[in-house]
Amino acid sequence: MKKNILYLHGFNSSPYSSKAEQARQYFQDNFPDINFICPQLANSPTEVLLQLEHILKSDSLMGVNNSTWFLIGSSLGGYFSHYLANKYQLSAVLINPAIKPYSLLEHYIGEQINPYTNTVYQVTEQHMLDLKAIEQSAPMDSDEKKNNYLIMVQTGDEVLDYQQAVEKFKYSRLIIEQGGNHSFVGFDKKLPMIAEFFQL
Repeated sequence: MKKNILYLHGFNSSPYSSKAEQARQYFQDNFPDINFICPQLANSPTEVLLQLEHILKSDSLMGVNNSTWFLIGSSLGGYFSHYLANKYQLSAVLINPAIKPYSLLEHYIGEQINPYTNTVYQVTEQHMLDLKAIEQSAPMDSDEKKNNYLIMVQTGDEVLDYQQAVEKFKYSRLIIEQGGNHSFVGFDKKLPMIAEFFQL
């Protein structure tokens, strides 16, 4: 069965972020038969979900029901990854994941520029409502689903409160590292662990 890894970057990031590039290179070098997918995510949460559903159901990738999918999500990408993993019962690795992104991103309402793509776009109040709606629409993780997650956080995360992720995923596999930052220092050294978690 075909295997796909879907990597979801964070807010104002891109497929060319250092973690995305490190993951792409690692899986290409060590698991060349696996399809590594890292799209440039849309700026609207609603559009992101449509985009991701389209990828998961793409005929060329054999669809979510006819191939094996693994998720890696960083920050806001972790929020979307959790939603998809819950909905489709997929394994997911969440790196310094955003738990309540609408609380953080309300401080970014207004014009933003993506530093990777130079795209100018607007963060709106509606985006915050859409993010809340995603949380409210997702069913609670059942006990068996909790085994689907590997959560990696660093206590030095200067953007998010890592304890929110620890509390939300306290029954899942947790890697809590002292120090570090929001980008997750030493991510490349964790890639073999991620491959092992996915049982590649």
